[in-house]
Amino acid sequence: MISPVTPPARRIAALLGAVALALTGTGCGGETGAVASSGKVTSITALDYYTDETEHAQWSRWLDACGRAAGVKVEHRSVPGPSLVPRVLQQASSRTLPDLLMLDNADLQQIAGTGALTPLDEYGIDFGGFTEGILSAGTYEGKVYGLAPTVNTVALFYNKDMLAEAGVAVPRTWDELRTAAAGLTRPGRYGMAVDATATFEGAWQFLPFLWSNGGDEQRLDTPQAARALQLWVDLVKDGSMSKSVLNWDQADLHDQFVAGRTAMMINGPWRIPAMNRTKNLHWGVAPVPVPRAGLSPVTPLGGEVWTVPRNASEPRREKAARVLACLNDPENMLTQAEQRLTVPSRTAVAARYAGRDATADTFVKSVAGARSRTGELGARWPRAATGIYTAIQAALTGEQTPEEALKRAQRIATGS
Repeated sequence: MISPVTPPARRIAALLGAVALALTGTGCGGETGAVASSGKVTSITALDYYTDETEHAQWSRWLDACGRAAGVKVEHRSVPGPSLVPRVLQQASSRTLPDLLMLDNADLQQIAGTGALTPLDEYGIDFGGFTEGILSAGTYEGKVYGLAPTVNTVALFYNKDMLAEAGVAVPRTWDELRTAAAGLTRPGRYGMAVDATATFEGAWQFLPFLWSNGGDEQRLDTPQAARALQLWVDLVKDGSMSKSVLNWDQADLHDQFVAGRTAMMINGPWRIPAMNRTKNLHWGVAPVPVPRAGLSPVTPLGGEVWTVPRNASEPRREKAARVLACLNDPENMLTQAEQRLTVPSRTAVAARYAGRDATADTFVKSVAGARSRTGELGARWPRAATGIYTAIQAALTGEQTPEEALKRAQRIATGS
């Protein structure tokens, strides 16, 4: 899942500086985990942001199983998403990092850049079979520091009954999306909804429209980017999309959708379990609409990577690496994908997962062409994301035209 809002840049920068200074010393060596009197490692610690009760329990089971296979007990802890990166940076500075660490893939660059993580090739972990986009999400300066057992992206969810009643076909292009959204709009119901919040989540939702139209995060003030943003502006202006999308995050979109207040939305597979529990909700999923027929959507790669922090205990790092390798074992990948409704990260395993239903096929195909948010900008991605969501807010409120808003976005992205 796309992670919540990253903390303010100044705070992160200060923490990064502190971590860099700490790691110029003798190394990052907190006494995490347990060591028997014989020197044998008996337990390791794992940290993530799976605070949801169901997800936390799932990961506890998987970590327990992989811990047993590695001969250790895994002490699993979860913290709220917004506090994970600051906590990790503080732990790196104080040399108290966990032995196994989960990160949103977009956060790996800044953490790896501090020297707080261990390259996984030091432990002979198999990188074979991962798509380029997925592997790049865990790579920093040519070294793989994190691997994701499963990944996700976004797609177009639609209410089958509403589309049938209105005689509207599932939109595949931007023109079809405009027509469908207008035709589905009724009193008390909008045709379309996106997350346009002033967060990294809002920027994440805009990327399929930016990228599929040939736009690029390295240069935001282009005609391609402006046309993508104009699409969202047009949907709000003609009443097909509520202006409240400026404040609706992905959870809010889900609530609007299941309540029947929007007929279509952009969202991810993590919403499916809750939708399946909603009585009389008949929904479908399709690729994010593209600018014109014949194009394939380019969507952002979501999901979390597991990493091995660089602490002073080589035996604990080795145990953590064995657990990480176990989590990324093909059979474990498949089990996780089935239970979490995500997509296995190895191509061959994803092919086994596909073909079950239209939903699985849609996400497997979208993930195959998905891009990492940090693939081009690396640790500079947060600046670009800030520029993007600032532009979205300015354009949808009418404060600026898309062109004006994206010129400012480019200045934010480059710090100029």
